[in-house]
Amino acid sequence: MAVYDVDKLMLEARKLAADYRRATGKALGISTEIAVHDVIRLLKLIPAEPGAGGYDAIGTGPREGRRIQIKGRTIFNDKKSGQRIGQIKVDQDWDSVMLIIMDENYEPQQIIEAAREAITEAMADTSASRAKRGAMSVARFRAIGRLVWSQERGLIDDETAA
Repeated sequence: MAVYDVDKLMLEARKLAADYRRATGKALGISTEIAVHDVIRLLKLIPAEPGAGGYDAIGTGPREGRRIQIKGRTIFNDKKSGQRIGQIKVDQDWDSVMLIIMDENYEPQQIIEAAREAITEAMADTSASRAKRGAMSVARFRAIGRLVWSQERGLIDDETAA
């Protein structure tokens, strides 16, 4: 059985996804895997066990034991408004959600964290159909969350969103 360096594989996956989008105009459906990998690596989280319901990672350090749902959004056009994040599983167990924003090359730019309470309050303020689907815009998530990592600054203090 061959041993693979996951970081090297992710580097190749980023290149492949970016090249595919440039060639076809369509996104290759691997941004979720890249997002989860990057958040876990950059914030030194522990990957959740396969099949864990509602969360992708477990916190360490100031987030010790917290269950974290990870969402990713690749921004191809900064001018386009109304960008949405994937469904937030509000009916499952988790403590916070981290949204990683990636550029057109699938490179991480920012990680924003929002506590469960802030998310459920924000969803209560949206339409019933959007709240039921767990839908939220990137702009709304930014407004209720806190920047915890950026490409320019790296890790931003040790406070958590909750």
